[in-house]
Amino acid sequence: MNHQLIMQEGDIAPDFELKANDGSTIHLASFKNKKNVVLCFYPKNHLFGCPSKKVFKMAKSVVSSYSDIASRDAILFAISIDTVEDQKKFVDEYNIPYLHLSDPTKETCKKYAGLNVVGLAKRSTFIIDKQGVIKKIFRDIDVEKHGQDIANSLKHL
Repeated sequence: MNHQLIMQEGDIAPDFELKANDGSTIHLASFKNKKNVVLCFYPKNHLFGCPSKKVFKMAKSVVSSYSDIASRDAILFAISIDTVEDQKKFVDEYNIPYLHLSDPTKETCKKYAGLNVVGLAKRSTFIIDKQGVIKKIFRDIDVEKHGQDIANSLKHL
């Protein structure tokens, strides 16, 4: 396995442009020197036609810590290979206060999170500082506590 392919803490976050559930296009570079950015990669909103419990639990956990996260001068995006349409449904259904980005080509998911055997993004979160450097990577995620974990790591930037 070539470890160079896997992002490390201290790496410069690769730029991307992805469409969000509200139809806007999010360009990572546009936050440079302005905001800390949190990228939450996850496999899919609905697995086998029903909402994935883990996805929902993680969303709940992140939503409950969201004001704490936002107060750290951070912006958070959830990213999966779901279509913009699916992302919109998911965000509306669960009333999620942050944007979900759609990566149908899987390019960004591949670059950051890596893909699992069925081609879905591995669950992982990247915390990027205002200079565009990856400061913290969560790969082994406790979905119930994840929002708090994100908020805590932003404190240390």
